[in-house]
Parts: sequence; structure tokens; C-alpha cells
Amino acid sequence: MEPNTNDTPVALVVEDDEHIAQLLKFMLERAGYRVELARDGRVAQNFIASQPAPAVALFDLMLPFVDGLQLVGLVRQQPGWEQVPVLMLTAKTQERDIVRALDAGANDYIVKPFQPDELLARLRRFARRRA
Repeated sequence: MEPNTNDTPVALVVEDDEHIAQLLKFMLERAGYRVELARDGRVAQNFIASQPAPAVALFDLMLPFVDGLQLVGLVRQQPGWEQVPVLMLTAKTQERDIVRALDAGANDYIVKPFQPDELLARLRRFARRRA
């Protein structure tokens, strides 16, 4: 596949809830991202294996076929993807889930329901680090 040749940063969003996925797509597009949506872990796995690295990735933890923790591991092993900021966006609030995600290589962990402005602020923080 061709790399993203324009200057629009790409956000990979892996979310199986249709409403949340559309909300994230809307928010991120308004913030200047081109959004690639994956509805399950298997679709995301194929994207990670075949596409250029995005500017940022947002993963739900609980996904069909391949969960968010497995996806973080894939991102950290995929050549060219190692430095992609990964935010977990999940309803799981227990400390052990947060620790597992961060230990797996996630850069941040946001609990649903999330505040849109907070999510965008966290994304801006990662964009500044990469600039």
C-alpha cells in the first residue's frame, strides 16, 4: 500500500461498538485526522500487518477475535510501528487491566465513558512529542 502522502495524520481506531466508533471518527476528523476504523481485532491485525504506521492508534481492550492487549503487542513488534502512540479506550476500570495494558506497551489508558476534550488533549500531547 502507498504511504500516506499528504500531511493529514492517520488515526487507527479499533472499536466494536458502532456508536462509539462513529463518535471517535467524528471527533478525530474534526481534530484533523484521517480515521481508519476497524470493527474487530482481526481487521486491525490485517491493517497493522499491511499498512504504513498511523500517527496514533486507539484500541478498545475487549474486541472480537483479537483483543486490544494482543494488538498492542503486534504494534510494538511491527517494523515501522514501534513508536506509534497507543491509547487504550475501554470500559475496564480495574487497576490490573490498566497495569496489563501499560505493561504491554500502551502509552495511555482512558476509561469509558470518556470526556472528548480530555481524549483530544491526550492525543495532542503525543502529537507534540513526535513533532
